Amino acid sequence: MESGEQEFVSMIQANERVIYKVCYLYTTPRNTLNDLYQEVVLNLWKAYPKFRQECKVSTWIYRIALNTCISFIRKDKNMPEIVTLSLENDRTEEDDETGLMLKRMYGMINKLGPLEKSIILLYLEDKSYEEISEITGLTLTNVATKLSRIKDKLRKMKKEE
Repeated sequence: MESGEQEFVSMIQANERVIYKVCYLYTTPRNTLNDLYQEVVLNLWKAYPKFRQECKVSTWIYRIALNTCISFIRKDKNMPEIVTLSLENDRTEEDDETGLMLKRMYGMINKLGPLEKSIILLYLEDKSYEEISEITGLTLTNVATKLSRIKDKLRKMKKEE
């Protein structure tokens, strides 16, 4: 394996969990997790020669993963409004209180639109507003406004449960 290929494989292995997390949020019955994951890795591979390291590797990976997943969903015209999210790889005990709370939270997140999902995912990954702005292409002010509205929307959904 050439050194460029080896670097790419190492980068994918180091960020595999990040890619899977993004894909989880956009998984639908018609677009399986593995299909999305493979599509993201393929797009990362295509973009890798042009990656000039002007931003963090994780920022670059998030941007491509989110854009790939959103594009994948747009192609699927019969996508249901609420997509399912599996936590089986993240949690070993689904019966505990934290597991149930996570399921409810992901259920509410799945009701959000694609851009809202992207923003809240990045926020939950402890990305700064600047990083979210860089990844999504939104202004800092727009990120802050949208995040505030998303939080309000999630609070409202929680009260309606």
